[in-house]
Amino acid sequence: MPKSQAISSALAKRIKLVVLDIDGVFTDGGIYIGLVANHLLEFKRFHVLDGLGVKLLRTVGLSVVLLSGRESEASEARAKEMEVDELLQVAPNKKLATLVDVLARRGLALKDCAYVGDDLADLPVLRAVGLPIAVANAIAEVKAAARYVTSVPGGQGAVREVAERLLKARGEWPGLLAQYFETHHGAGGNR
Repeated sequence: MPKSQAISSALAKRIKLVVLDIDGVFTDGGIYIGLVANHLLEFKRFHVLDGLGVKLLRTVGLSVVLLSGRESEASEARAKEMEVDELLQVAPNKKLATLVDVLARRGLALKDCAYVGDDLADLPVLRAVGLPIAVANAIAEVKAAARYVTSVPGGQGAVREVAERLLKARGEWPGLLAQYFETHHGAGGNR
């Protein structure tokens, strides 16, 4: 049974920090690994819509943190390109403790945080935050823990969908669109 697709205005306005898993959220979960000139390389496919979603969240003053359960140079490159506030690559069982440390440094509480995840390592975080979100391709347990489930899977614009839903619920979407089109004169700007 699908989750409610509404995020209340009161809840959305309480959110100060958006935390996103990477593999399975920004990507479809696939990882390409191969050798080039005898050097191991890893590649991931990211969706351009998600980059603009991150930019829009940051434009309204929301901090964006990427919290991954594995280290990856591809994730580091994408995080740098999107200019996220922080990229944290930790052991999967350290995600919640790491988030609690981030929140303490920022003077925030778990209730002030939205988290988007897809797999077992995300469950402790999803159960603790104010706005737990699952992507459409998440496992059943993650969807059950979520308040909102995206209509599109990770790697297909799910982060952008989350950004739009959150910003619309906060009442910031119309002004943000006007600002975006004024700044970019309707010319792309996706990252």
